[in-house]
Amino acid sequence: MARVVFIGAGSVVFTRQLVTDLLRFEDLPVLDLVLHDIDPARLEVARGTAEQVAARLGRALRVHAEPDRRAALAEADFVVNMIQVGGIAATRIDLELPASFGLRQTIGDTTGVGGVFRALRTFPVLAGIARDMAELCPEAWFLNYTNPMAMNVWWLHAVAPGLRVAGLCHSVYWTVNDLCELLGVPLEGTHYRAAGVNHQAWLYEFSRAGESLYPQLDAAITADPGLERRVRVEIYRRIGYYPTETSEHSSEYLSWFLRSDEQIERFRLEPLEYLRISEENVAEFEAARSALEHGEELELHEEGDAAEYAPQIIHSMLTGAPREIHVNTINRGLIDNLPQGAAVEVPARVDASGIAPIAVGSIPPQGAALNRSYLSVAELAVQAALTGDRESVKRALLADPNASSTLTPDRLWELCDALFAAHAPLLPRSLGGDVGMVLP
Repeated sequence: MARVVFIGAGSVVFTRQLVTDLLRFEDLPVLDLVLHDIDPARLEVARGTAEQVAARLGRALRVHAEPDRRAALAEADFVVNMIQVGGIAATRIDLELPASFGLRQTIGDTTGVGGVFRALRTFPVLAGIARDMAELCPEAWFLNYTNPMAMNVWWLHAVAPGLRVAGLCHSVYWTVNDLCELLGVPLEGTHYRAAGVNHQAWLYEFSRAGESLYPQLDAAITADPGLERRVRVEIYRRIGYYPTETSEHSSEYLSWFLRSDEQIERFRLEPLEYLRISEENVAEFEAARSALEHGEELELHEEGDAAEYAPQIIHSMLTGAPREIHVNTINRGLIDNLPQGAAVEVPARVDASGIAPIAVGSIPPQGAALNRSYLSVAELAVQAALTGDRESVKRALLADPNASSTLTPDRLWELCDALFAAHAPLLPRSLGGDVGMVLP
């Protein structure tokens, strides 16, 4: 019986979606699903959620709620990671403290100031998971959803190069889904591939019946001037390839958008947006807990909506069904004009033999140029955690286009020191925090 472990299962809405997607594959064998979370209340809601989904779909599922991580990981075949170290309290610091210095972010979980400090408090936990997996389930696949994706995948490769890691994000799929809806063409039968860095990959193939859909996209933008007030459309107009993450995310990866009130108004941006989203996520958890307590049905997404990548991978590996997805992995000859050894996002084939990333050659050079700035931030953050060098953290912020377009180096140094102090309970001791970190 295949053993699937969810780490951070207290992210109950996502847990609900993953379990639903898994159980809608009718040819999957019965699974041993182990749920782990450090919050007992959230873990109990996750358990109740999984059991209700299985009952409503009429599928057998062995569900275990396990508060001990090592017990959860023992003999796992697949480990799905969705932790958020520090929760909403740490997210508030990531966004509000920089805002007090005049630095605006929208989401703050992928790169830049918020992404770097989210990474630094996540790295010790990932190191512990990797160490446990090396002992308890060395052949298991680690399927990571936790942001900052590129930094986390790069970090795991640096500290646990033998671990089987695939970083998973639904941004490529939903980008193409939304574009097909805009153009009025079916997603089924549309051929697409993207490559670059997570949340900043480039849709280099987008066609139907052998014909590019980009001319139709150009016509749609021309017909609707309002689309030009979207960040992603502006990036597409300047770079020539459509980026694979939302406008809200994409706005904080470049120096173009959040540096002025005029740009924020023009592109209809909402600084600190992730605080609202985080509060909505807390409300969704409370609603799920209340529904379970009162014996009410949880809302399940519609059948036919695309399954998340982790369920697709598990299904392919257990049944042999071949499919193509997009994954985040280490660049070993996959993208020629991005640094080798960096974390990149590329298409991949999946079947019973595992995950096989597809080499794409060179991506559009103008896209690669932007990707390199993003990867420089990630590289310096990983280096800082490996060496205990706080100066590398500050240099990572200096390399970030959004941060350096807004704050002087002196102010960035002050902000960084303030963030070290505010996040100290969750940061590794090597960087002046309170958390011990033993590498695998």
